[in-house]
Amino acid sequence: MGRIQRQFVLLGALAVSGLAFAETLPPLGTITPVAALVSPSKIQVAPCAAPAQAFTVGEYSGPFNQLVGRFSQRLERNTVHVPRHRNALQPCALTAAGKFQMFLDQERDPLNFLGANIDAAQAQVSHDDPSFGQGANGYAKRYSAALADRASSDFFGVFLYPTIFHQDPRYYRQGQGSVKSRLGHALSHRWVTRSDNGRRMFNFSEWSATISSKAVSNLYHPGNERGFGPTASRVGFSVGTDMVWDVVREFWPEIAHKLRLPFRTRDTEVAGRSRVPQAPLPTPATTPFRTLPASGFEESFR
Repeated sequence: MGRIQRQFVLLGALAVSGLAFAETLPPLGTITPVAALVSPSKIQVAPCAAPAQAFTVGEYSGPFNQLVGRFSQRLERNTVHVPRHRNALQPCALTAAGKFQMFLDQERDPLNFLGANIDAAQAQVSHDDPSFGQGANGYAKRYSAALADRASSDFFGVFLYPTIFHQDPRYYRQGQGSVKSRLGHALSHRWVTRSDNGRRMFNFSEWSATISSKAVSNLYHPGNERGFGPTASRVGFSVGTDMVWDVVREFWPEIAHKLRLPFRTRDTEVAGRSRVPQAPLPTPATTPFRTLPASGFEESFR
């Protein structure tokens, strides 16, 4: 018998003996999914703090009510309040769908188009992107570029990178303490942010989004200087501008009260955040092995 034939005979013998041995083993029973072992009545929804409905523009009847009201709404839309006590309900985390909805809300906000007009007018006066020319045609090109700047910045900074890094794109207002403490809190947000589970971490989303949006802008801004130095300068200016907006968000309640502008302190609503099994998993009757009770899992939102 040749070598190859002996190998086939050996493999066949091993296969037959394995099947015979398998027939002598007692059945292990049906494997039951974990989710099916937990009674729906024993699943509890952990609460979290969801912001109440913000004011509407119609609630303010002062001068420039539409402009002032929408500006205040825009600031509050992306702002949440830091809980005053450690054991207080933590703000509800945003899902990927929630971050994408926030991005869409910002893009269709009338103030977004107003801001793009202002940016286009400044670029027109400064003769930015000279190849665009002047006149109505040049202004239209600069306006389109300004809209693209805002869309790319919001897409990267509100949706894409916060989803990738599991970070919260909103600003957490401290709202209490000394002016120095609150100012430091606002200025540090572009460096330290909160993850989706409430923990502090480096703000990868801010820097990644700013670098990406500035790199993409070179595709439709022919007048942009290329290279590391000019791009780094634009990134630094953008982050600095974001820091200023964070300071405005932090002190907006005081500013609004001083100027008698529309602002409503947001109360919180209790909302479901995560499902937590409250009882040990039952032992399947068909399983001959003894199983230990499985404890529930709880998400940490400290």
